[in-house]
Amino acid sequence: MFLRRKQIGRPKELLILVKTDYRHTTVKASNRRKLENAGWKIGSVEEFLELSPEESAYVEMKLALSKFLKERRIKKRISQVAFAAKIDSSQSRVAKMETGDPSVSIDLLIKSLFALGATKKEVAKVISSISA
Repeated sequence: MFLRRKQIGRPKELLILVKTDYRHTTVKASNRRKLENAGWKIGSVEEFLELSPEESAYVEMKLALSKFLKERRIKKRISQVAFAAKIDSSQSRVAKMETGDPSVSIDLLIKSLFALGATKKEVAKVISSISA
């Protein structure tokens, strides 16, 4: 569960993201009421970060590709270190790729997926699975 809090004067703002599905922000109704009664504002990731629909779609695509990369690497039983050597990179860079770090480009994610043996059809399926 990710928790990010930002206070700008009053009222307080709170973002809670449950990491079950990258697209959904959920808070139990009872907790939501308690937080709202205490002056907290609960909203979506897009609202908190003030993302346009295009920026949101880009982030979702990147996270979906990152998740698929990690799943594929683990399924093939390849360590981050071994995979890094295969793509002429470092273990820390692979870790950043798998977490969707902003410094990682989509083209690097796609090239890395191809290095793991993913097909164009599989990559297209991952991209098309995100909600716009």
